[in-house]
Amino acid sequence: MKFIGDFFQYAFTRREEIWMQTLEHLWLTLTALALAILIGLSLGILITRKAKLATPVLAFVNAIQTVPSVALLGFLLPILGVGATPAIVALFLYSLLPIVRNTFTGINEIDPGIQEAALGLGMTDSQRLVKVELPLALPVIFAGIRTAFVISVGVATLCALIAAGGLGTFIFRGLTTNNTYMILAGAIPAGLMALTFDFLLGILQKHILRIIKPVALVFTFSLLFFLGGQVFTSEAPAFQGGFNSEFIERSDGLRGLLRTYNLDFEIVELEIGLMYQALHNENVDVIGGFSTDGRVLLYDLVILEDDRQYFPPYHAAPLMVQETLEKFPRLREAFARLDHLISDAEMAAMNNRVDHDKIPPKEVAREFLMQKGLKTAVVRNGDADIVIGSKNFTENLILAEMFKALIENYTSLTVELKLGFGGTKLVFDALNNREIDLYPEYTGTGLLVILQSQDSLREKVLYQKDAVYNFVRTEFIQQYGIEWLPPLGFNNTHALMMRREMAEELDLQSISDLSAYLQRP
Repeated sequence: MKFIGDFFQYAFTRREEIWMQTLEHLWLTLTALALAILIGLSLGILITRKAKLATPVLAFVNAIQTVPSVALLGFLLPILGVGATPAIVALFLYSLLPIVRNTFTGINEIDPGIQEAALGLGMTDSQRLVKVELPLALPVIFAGIRTAFVISVGVATLCALIAAGGLGTFIFRGLTTNNTYMILAGAIPAGLMALTFDFLLGILQKHILRIIKPVALVFTFSLLFFLGGQVFTSEAPAFQGGFNSEFIERSDGLRGLLRTYNLDFEIVELEIGLMYQALHNENVDVIGGFSTDGRVLLYDLVILEDDRQYFPPYHAAPLMVQETLEKFPRLREAFARLDHLISDAEMAAMNNRVDHDKIPPKEVAREFLMQKGLKTAVVRNGDADIVIGSKNFTENLILAEMFKALIENYTSLTVELKLGFGGTKLVFDALNNREIDLYPEYTGTGLLVILQSQDSLREKVLYQKDAVYNFVRTEFIQQYGIEWLPPLGFNNTHALMMRREMAEELDLQSISDLSAYLQRP
């Protein structure tokens, strides 16, 4: 009961933001659905008249459904930029299949005798379509429209990853900041929206034949309104910054950065991988990235100096369940070989080899261990003794592969990898629930995201490397029975970065320089 009460209190304090994101979500969904109905109905009718087109058209709309949503958004980003436009296009494409297929099926399955009777009455093809086929196929067509709407509501949550807004904003911020209330604040309204509109469309379906003309008029007007609003209000701001959900929400993140440096620019929310791509494609002008990320080298980005020392240390270390260490004590000896072994430059180079040279993380990890004189030849198969997790970005994937090679070559244990968890909350919950045994984590994330400590001690240790490590190590053992093993050596802290040509053109070397540039008359 306390959890429910706390959630409602949280939702009440954020009610205006939840309402605005709900409206954004609905706007994206209805705009895409309107386009899908217009194009999908037309395509469905066309392939009933042109049988040769049926197979390629249906194959195309089926193929779209097999493309992962984030991959489609990433494909559209360099073409259409960030914001609502690529989101609407993606939702439109995902909505096509049920509408096209149901229109085609509904018309084709009409009793041939009825078709012949219409022909016998001398009806033209257009008259037969409007007066006979569409009215009889309408229940099947409407079922497709209802399915398309529910699909769009779900997929629209992912559009928050490319700065399109909507309820996905809350969901992804909650996942990356370990905030269950925030996840529910996005998920519950999205679910209610899908159920409510499915119910309303069900009622509309029963009376559609009597109100088809006013519905068609409202539909046409709404489509023009939505598209007009998108086309005529999409003027890009003078300066934009792209940031991931975790950085926007966390205590050492965007709000503190803006306050510390007195920065003022348009903010867009982006998935980590798409964030670098958006900067490279000039969709945004600055991003909050990570100092050892390989894409800094890949895209030739400039890291602005943190001259006021705002960003705390983020030293990587293996995070492991204590029961696992007690059960397999040789793990400590194995991981001691990684103690401060990796420098910032070496980690950035490994990330770049994966991101730029397209070398698999497993190969990069093993090559690095070999260069350091460590064994990598053994690869064990069979039932796993140890399960290693990782977050869904290059560096974490490399480190997980490195941990696997180390364990299998310096102990007799077999390792299973569960890679690509979508955020800190997901992977840490898996560790805390003993579904995995370890994963690579960062001291700053442990302090500010997982512990979420707000006391004076946290503020005292925040910018001291060893103090942060000792603090999180003690607290994790006491609170979770989870231990931080020795740090790996590199510091993957947050950093503001820009395209090199833009930074050089504006003569920007530090974040203070950026602040001065933005405040110019």
